Amino acid sequence: MLDNLPRGTICIEDLEIGMTRHLDKTVTDTDIEMFAEVSTDRNPVHLDEAYARETMFHGRIAHGMLTAGLISAVIGEQLPGHGTVYLGQTLKFMAPVRPGDRVHAEVRVTAIDHARRRVTLETLCSVGDTVVLKGEATVLAPSRKFD
Repeated sequence: MLDNLPRGTICIEDLEIGMTRHLDKTVTDTDIEMFAEVSTDRNPVHLDEAYARETMFHGRIAHGMLTAGLISAVIGEQLPGHGTVYLGQTLKFMAPVRPGDRVHAEVRVTAIDHARRRVTLETLCSVGDTVVLKGEATVLAPSRKFD
């Protein structure tokens, strides 16, 4: 995985509108198999090439939630980082992610409620120039005052 900053914590007192963090990850067959094992989602569109070729995708695709998990990684490791608690997430799946695709997962701060320690984040995943997932997350951010 490649990301743009070291892992850690950015406390709510240091967050600013427009801050972004990202990571890039190539989705492998092993990632898909491991996700299927952990989630128990063994839909053949993810695991069986012959089956998947006959679907609208014309081949295997990664689980959508595997891709969404990359957003979780950026939020939990970088922005705001360690100590962040997910409160909600919307997701819109725009295009499939296939084994071997390099996914760029990015998070951008769009609103900060200091009194309630709430941060709203625009979330986006893309493969090349194609947006494959977009949404919005609301998190409880760590604070130097309370943590």
